[in-house]
Amino acid sequence: MKRTRPPWRIPAAALLCLAASALPAHAREAQQPPQQQQPIRFVVPYATGGLPDTVIRRISNDLAERLGQAVVVDNKPGAGGVIGAQNLLSSPVDGNTYLFSDSAFMSITPLTIKDIPYDPARDFVPVSLVARAPNFLAVHADVPARSAQEFVALAKSRPNQINCGSSGIGTLHHLTLESMKRTLEIEVVHVPFKGSGQSVPALAGGQTQCALAALPSIIGFAKNGRIRILAVAGGKASPLAPEVPPLYPGKEGQDFAFLLGVVAKKGTPAESIERLSAALAEVVKRPAIVESLQALGVDPIGGSPQAYGTALAQDAQQMATAAKLAGIGMQ
Repeated sequence: MKRTRPPWRIPAAALLCLAASALPAHAREAQQPPQQQQPIRFVVPYATGGLPDTVIRRISNDLAERLGQAVVVDNKPGAGGVIGAQNLLSSPVDGNTYLFSDSAFMSITPLTIKDIPYDPARDFVPVSLVARAPNFLAVHADVPARSAQEFVALAKSRPNQINCGSSGIGTLHHLTLESMKRTLEIEVVHVPFKGSGQSVPALAGGQTQCALAALPSIIGFAKNGRIRILAVAGGKASPLAPEVPPLYPGKEGQDFAFLLGVVAKKGTPAESIERLSAALAEVVKRPAIVESLQALGVDPIGGSPQAYGTALAQDAQQMATAAKLAGIGMQ
């Protein structure tokens, strides 16, 4: 008897895929390496609600989906990032524990706190630069300057008569101000506050004439006409506000911004670092993530561990130079 062939046939590879997808969750987990069956933990060295915390929580669901691995955010605030850094250093190097922070604990804290229990170059390795949050120069609406050039001319005509606020002594805003004074050869009076939550309202209320702050802190006051944004503290315009010109057009090494990224404890498996870095680079370029991060005032970047290492080294050099200008010493 002649046998007839069935009208269709499922390829063997497809059958294998169907079989794998039909496996219960615990069986699929058993196929993963043991390391990937555990959640990835991001230590955040600041309190809940701060910018680093908000950014990592915003991307955590997409990252978990991309990796096929749970993601946990663990806040360990205190001592300018030292407590969070210590927590990472006391964790095993199993490829599941990382620190997500701005770069201050790597570049500023070592300049201001004596005998910190870590060495940025010795104890940590870069994973990925997730995003940047640049600083912007803003003035009160009554200040007769509508551009950075006019502000510089005004400051030179009135040395030490213009008060400029920052979020506090030794903060990125303060160091950005000190570098601006030296680079542009102007003399303004530094007025430190306890955070941008104080310095920006003081500017809007006319208690100070200028301030350096991140875009989300000042954009509302700019829209209602109480302040005027003159420039971004860098050598090129920011994608967050492309209409705002740079303070140092075309100049390298003057990009003062919060670098938001991931570092690992030295000794973490290279394959784990590369896997996470690649996943972060893909996730932060997703349109919905880009839109939400830009709404927070940060520019999504993504990139290799090597690129982040270069950025951290440049940031540390900038901060060290600015700290000397500010006369900041260790406590």
